[in-house]
Amino acid sequence: MARRGFLMRIIIGGGGRVGTGLASALRSEDKDVVLVDNNARAVKNSQGMDILVLHGDITHRQKFIEAGIETAQVYVAATNSDERNILSCALAKHVHKEQTNGKGELMTICRVRNPMFLEEHQSGKLSKWAGVDHVVHPVDGAIERLMSGLRSSSLTEVIPFEADAYIVELDVTADAGGVVHRTLRESGARVEGGMPLIVGLKRDGEPGRVPVADDQILPKDRVAIATAGEASFNRILRIFGHEHIDFPDRPKVAIFGAGLIGTRLAKAWLDANGTVTIVERDLEKANSLAGSDLGSRKGIEIIHGDHLDKDLLSEIEISSHDIAISALDNDHASIAAVLLASDMGVERTGLILYDADLVNVVRRMGITFSVDRKRVAIDTILARIHSELPGPYAVLSSVPDVIGICLPINSNVKFAGKTIAEAGLPEWCKVAFIQRKNIHEEWETMRPSSSKTLLEGDRLTIFLPPDRVTDLEKKFKV
Repeated sequence: MARRGFLMRIIIGGGGRVGTGLASALRSEDKDVVLVDNNARAVKNSQGMDILVLHGDITHRQKFIEAGIETAQVYVAATNSDERNILSCALAKHVHKEQTNGKGELMTICRVRNPMFLEEHQSGKLSKWAGVDHVVHPVDGAIERLMSGLRSSSLTEVIPFEADAYIVELDVTADAGGVVHRTLRESGARVEGGMPLIVGLKRDGEPGRVPVADDQILPKDRVAIATAGEASFNRILRIFGHEHIDFPDRPKVAIFGAGLIGTRLAKAWLDANGTVTIVERDLEKANSLAGSDLGSRKGIEIIHGDHLDKDLLSEIEISSHDIAISALDNDHASIAAVLLASDMGVERTGLILYDADLVNVVRRMGITFSVDRKRVAIDTILARIHSELPGPYAVLSSVPDVIGICLPINSNVKFAGKTIAEAGLPEWCKVAFIQRKNIHEEWETMRPSSSKTLLEGDRLTIFLPPDRVTDLEKKFKV
């Protein structure tokens, strides 16, 4: 992996939404990016980006040589084909070893869809026979975001960090009397229990930024807030002018579709003390799930039938369900299914979408919360690329000029043992969380304060402009 202060070169195989979204995020950090795709249209669409774009096949040795594999630290395989992604990772490792005479190291990150390859990676075998260092399978991450986001219809985004830490994004309404038309400093004195920690601020017509104490909050501002625990969501909603609806202790969840996402959703809700009804059109899929270990768990009911059949939905008492989630292979079919459930009385509805452009569209339709799988894939890949720095890396969806990154406090950091105030962190960044291991070696999240002492072994989650990441890394001297 690249040493601090050196320009990191990253080669991306695949110029689809994930590949180009990843390239854009990395360029915003001033990384050296090469994008390779064998589709002429994808190459043409990527030409406007400030990156090197190559037309060619990622399973051809010569293309990696053209991409400068010998100076690369990371290769990301992000096409829609699991097999091509795995093969290209193996080839990239081999070409890199040849070109550097075995002196350098190349991290390989492989996007997969088939859970079989995920299991192969988790067993440690995929890295041995294919040279894949990290596998990205974003379904579980998408499910985690969806489950958190369904707790409130007013949250536009929920980004889970480790140790029960979250970033939530929402709009400020005119009813937020304690904060609107006041600076953060003034609001802090008025809000009972203290002002939530705002790490990102976006206003129409202006770039997003990390706010400072003298920034004023206005109606219709979009804010990103750092918080610990889902129980804090309702307080945040009230402060920024939204009503909240209590979330049931044991939610009753209807899921349309028994494919990969549907079954993973069912397991997640059962694990969260919910009850689940799955409606599946395909008899073979329904029977397969019913005969599985998941299908035999207490609290799950599997129905073979059409999710658009009103009589069937009435028969299963769809209106008695707290949540309806569609997990179909087609986005439009999924949207239709949850809209019908909403019309029939389900209060909360959710989607995991393939098309990123539909996320904002479905919100205007009244669907409670939706997640873009490809965005989760990009965030997960970014986390892997920044794996020198433990913990997740997040790009705020509605405050694009601000990112979050976790940094370790180790013996090399000059302010270990000092308070946050004494650390002298620059104004352009803001500490969102301090995470520290307890006596059971489990991470716990603490809200930062100027008097909090930073101990060796702690992790800080810090938000900052993307082009300042390198400056922050230098300051930490990791």
